[in-house]
Amino acid sequence: MKYTNRIKSIIGIICIIVIAVVLLIWTFGKDREENRWFAVFVPGEIANSPIYSMLVNGVTQAVLDFNQNNNTNYKLEVVEAGTNQAEWGAKLMGLAAMKKFDVIFSSNPSIPDLALPITQMYPEQKFIILDAFYQGNPNIATVRFNQREQAYLAGYAAGLATTSKDSQMKYSNPQKKIALIAAQEYPVMNKIILPGFIEGAKAVDNDIEVIFKIVGNWYDANKGAELSRALYNEGVDVILPICGGASQGVISTAKELGFYISWFDDNGFSKAPGYVISSSAMEQEKLAYEVATKYFEGEIEFGSATTVDIEDGYITLVTDDKNFENNFSEDYKEKLLNEYSKIKEKILILDSPESYF
Repeated sequence: MKYTNRIKSIIGIICIIVIAVVLLIWTFGKDREENRWFAVFVPGEIANSPIYSMLVNGVTQAVLDFNQNNNTNYKLEVVEAGTNQAEWGAKLMGLAAMKKFDVIFSSNPSIPDLALPITQMYPEQKFIILDAFYQGNPNIATVRFNQREQAYLAGYAAGLATTSKDSQMKYSNPQKKIALIAAQEYPVMNKIILPGFIEGAKAVDNDIEVIFKIVGNWYDANKGAELSRALYNEGVDVILPICGGASQGVISTAKELGFYISWFDDNGFSKAPGYVISSSAMEQEKLAYEVATKYFEGEIEFGSATTVDIEDGYITLVTDDKNFENNFSEDYKEKLLNEYSKIKEKILILDSPESYF
């Protein structure tokens, strides 16, 4: 009898231990699930880049909403890497080395190349990168905008403006010269944006001359001003700046000398009313929110590369701004809106960006 009681006692103790271990594992797992960490890596500075501001806002709101709707306690850390591109790789590596973040969100065409060696060293680290294209790595998922369409619209707007003889288009001149000022040369710029810009302009008038200039970095406003001043002196009357903080130099020079700006990435009309003739905006905040939410819900396919476009609603031509409605000729606005509608409705189909890589 005593032996039987002892066996029962031992079995009882074992059961208690097993239950305690299961509860401990469950509690630890639950705590780990509820306190998962994520990072947003900003390759630049938020203050000088609408694209990065939209990235941070979108992911931040996705975390807040998911926590509220699912009773989780997900945490987010935002890291600004600064304007020195030589430091981006080491800073991104440092984030992964912490082994703290389930996923690092970022946005820039150059980030996949920086992330690739990191995935070799830290095979558990995942990356979701917007405004970039890379496929085949099980740790990386990318989503990019169809900047072929976006650049085409910017070029078409520039072409309409430089060829306009309407008195309301007061900064147009007869020389039919436009320009693109880029921060740097990189594959997306050389293979997609610049050709799309040229194609859009020449769809208006094949005799339009397109000049391409490089700042050399993403922050030098003085260099941006210097280049735009030289272009104006050559007869250029429309400039598309895609050069980060250096674009501020282009804006200030446009106001000083009098030439038009075709704007990229966000609503730029308020930056220089009467000078900015078009804004083709990337809906980065919307995309960041949706992609982050899909990841939280387990719906992101790593190793994939997705492209979103005008038809999807992730690239829009800003048409409801008073500075667009009031400052330019009706003929200019009507032709630009018509071309936008043709792309949106797939009446005009441009080459897919995939065909250039």
